[in-house]
Formats: sequence, C-alpha cells, structure tokens
Amino acid sequence: MRAGVAAHAAQLRAAAESSLKISWERAEKLHLTLKFLGEVEAGRVEALARAVTRAAEGACKFEVSLGESGAFPPRGNPRVLWLGLRDATGLLARLQEQLEAECERENFPRDARPFRPHITIARIRAANAAARHVAALHRETEFAPATFDVGEFVIMQSQLGTDGSRYATLSRHELKVGTGG
Repeated sequence: MRAGVAAHAAQLRAAAESSLKISWERAEKLHLTLKFLGEVEAGRVEALARAVTRAAEGACKFEVSLGESGAFPPRGNPRVLWLGLRDATGLLARLQEQLEAECERENFPRDARPFRPHITIARIRAANAAARHVAALHRETEFAPATFDVGEFVIMQSQLGTDGSRYATLSRHELKVGTGG
C-alpha cells in the first residue's frame, strides 16, 4: 500500500511546477489520524492512555480500502492532498466513535469536525494556479484501490522540527480477532 501511495505521489511530484511550495509525506510517515489532540500536558497522558485502552478493548481487527483522491478544502485553494479510506464494515467509524467517547470520558474534548478517514500525501503552502493544477491532477489521476488490514492503533507524539514533523510511538493498542458484528 505504501509503495502504491509513493508511486502516486511521485507521479504528481513530476507533474507539479518546480516552484510550487508543497511538502510530500514520506511513505514511512503515512498514517490515518483517528483523533488529533494537539498539546497534551504530561500529567494528562495517563488519562489518555486509559481512554485509548478502553476504546481498543471493544474493537476488532478489520479491513479498509484506500482509493478516492481528494483535497482539503474541497473548493478554492487546496492545502492538503489526500487519499480516502473506504470502511465497508463500519468498524473504522465505530472505533473512531468509541475513541471519541472514551476520550470525552477523560475530559478530552470531542472533535467538532466530522470524521473523514484519509491519508495525507502532501501539504500545499501556496494559494495559486499551480496548487489548483496539482490538486486537479491528483483528483483525476486514477489510484488503484488498495485493501489492507487494521490490527492496531497507536498513540503518537508529533514533534515539529526544521525538517518537518517527527513521530514517536507512545503506546500500541492491539485490536482483537473477531467479527465485530
């Protein structure tokens, strides 16, 4: 899956104007965000871990498909190029909702925006015709759907640096084998 996304991004990168200010996600950093928390005080990490553990306990392994190409915002000047995830079983949406509920129980606010499962492949730092062109090309370029298994989720810490963000895994949470029905 990562190789397919990297090939798709390379095709877009080759077609993009060299002056376009765009940062491409490296294949090893591709991820799906279930919940973005921003800054979390060190004393609150234990409460977060409890919430995530409870959310994982009720979740089963499942399969998703990566395919649809899009950009945020959907109209106007694009800022993010993404590939959408299809959740035919509904288990991804259920996991995300359970995570929201458990985090809320620990006094972490719910995300006001609706959950749109996607993998970010690029961030655009320009509002011009070149940005709109690469976003249109991304939407029009066929991405062969890729199906993969989801067997765990992790709490990640993101640290911004001069060369972009670096991720550190704080904890891993295995999903159980089952039908989730």
